[in-house]
Amino acid sequence: MNEETAARPPLKRRGVWRWIAIGALIVLAVLIVVGNVMVHRAGPILKGRVIDTLSTRFNSRVELDTLDVSLMKGLEVSGTGLRIYAPDDVVAAGATDPLIAMEHFRFHAPLSGLFVKPTHVGTVYVSGMQIHIPPREARAAAPSNPNKKKGKIEILVDQIEVENSHLIIGTFKPDKDPKHFELQHIRMRDIGPERPWKYDAVLVNAIPKGDIHATGDFGPWNNEEPGDSLVNGNYTFDNADLGTIKGIGGMLSSTGKFDGQLDRIIADGTTHTPDFTLDTANYPMPLDTTFHAIIDGTSGDTYLQPVQAKLGSSEFTCSGAVVNVKGKGHITDLDVNIPNGHLRDFLMLAVKTKPPIMQSNIGMKMHLRIPYGKESVTKKLEMNGGFTLRNIHFTNPKVQDKVDMLSLRAQGDPKAAKPGAPDVTSNMQGKLVSRNGSLRFSTLHYTLPGGEVNLEGTYSMDGKQFDFFGKVRTEAKVSQMIASKWKSLLLKPVDPFFHHNGAGAEIPVKITGTQDEPHFGFDLHHKSPEEEKKRKDETAKDGGVVM
Repeated sequence: MNEETAARPPLKRRGVWRWIAIGALIVLAVLIVVGNVMVHRAGPILKGRVIDTLSTRFNSRVELDTLDVSLMKGLEVSGTGLRIYAPDDVVAAGATDPLIAMEHFRFHAPLSGLFVKPTHVGTVYVSGMQIHIPPREARAAAPSNPNKKKGKIEILVDQIEVENSHLIIGTFKPDKDPKHFELQHIRMRDIGPERPWKYDAVLVNAIPKGDIHATGDFGPWNNEEPGDSLVNGNYTFDNADLGTIKGIGGMLSSTGKFDGQLDRIIADGTTHTPDFTLDTANYPMPLDTTFHAIIDGTSGDTYLQPVQAKLGSSEFTCSGAVVNVKGKGHITDLDVNIPNGHLRDFLMLAVKTKPPIMQSNIGMKMHLRIPYGKESVTKKLEMNGGFTLRNIHFTNPKVQDKVDMLSLRAQGDPKAAKPGAPDVTSNMQGKLVSRNGSLRFSTLHYTLPGGEVNLEGTYSMDGKQFDFFGKVRTEAKVSQMIASKWKSLLLKPVDPFFHHNGAGAEIPVKITGTQDEPHFGFDLHHKSPEEEKKRKDETAKDGGVVM
């Protein structure tokens, strides 16, 4: 036997390997055929399981446009156009939008998931989801259906990750818009039908612009009343730009916690804005708040009950509501109470002229209202209430000198009434209404040693203009307020004309001009609104022309 013959394998061995190769090809062909069959059958099987599971979980109709399956790396599934509707009775009552709608979802499961029930899924990835919570009235108006057939849970999910979603809480109130929350990212864990889900979410806050990071528990989902589904958690809100609200500015940060139901959430937290500004002054002031708020998802309204705030070194409280008006925006109504603040803090914030016109302690009870509209907050702001200023000192020496000299004359010491006289402190109380960037004082009662001043008038928020008129009541008579003896003697016959209501003198005055150039003078010809009305009525009665 030669070497070539010895190197060849026996014919029988070659035949075995040939049959093995043929068998392998046959098995491969069978696997390919079976794989194609499984792929084609897996789609309908999984589609049915998805629909049955969701229909059972939400007790409602479920629609799914497409579902694609790949077996290349286990069981890879993706779908589009998933819609979960509210229960039939709620739909019948008018809730036509899908309860949950998903543009796209995908998940991965072991191949054995096709043969085992329920199919176990690690993570489901969702994008473009909208959740519509129907109005509570829709459920109340809907007839119950206790005989509705329930299916089975065919798929179990460990975790859901959602990108770009929206939560919309509907309302039947004709003057309200639905409450809309934009959620950038949500991760929900420990998904189960009868227990809360752990979540980690990033919400997009439109006004002021910024992202809110929240973690907590959601659920269990309430099929009968979705708005009653429980939610709680803790949040952080950093670098919120208040400049997105026209008229104010600053960077706000906030932390807190919340608890309640989707359509009624109670929140407690704090805010810190180191550079809060108003466009009337653009002067940054530190503002800190501690708040308790109720967010009513059925109306979109937020109730502040109360807010403890600190502006600069002044502490105050406010309570009220931010009310949603359909198609127009929000109206803010607040009752503000400043028991003992520093006027300087509020003037620095609101009035452009620096330093502020005066310094004093301030007590105030005021109602603030900010209507909807595109105008600046400071242009829309309306105020109505009363205030008290204690220990007033004017920062402009010219103004303070005039006050000091007025006090000395009012006490009957005109010789000492010279520029540079010792400063006196004074007090003021009044009632005001603010609109269109100016303050209208209906009552302004100003007291200082030796006298008092009763005024009414207007003051511009920019500090550039004021216009007041009223009366000065003094302890001294007119003749006693003149340093010159001859002039004093000449004025003695005049004293009785100004001696009214127990005062030594009651003199009509006016104060006009600006902070830098104030003008004080007599106002002998000015008539009060009541006197002017009386004059017009008498003129009209006599057949004259009313000017």
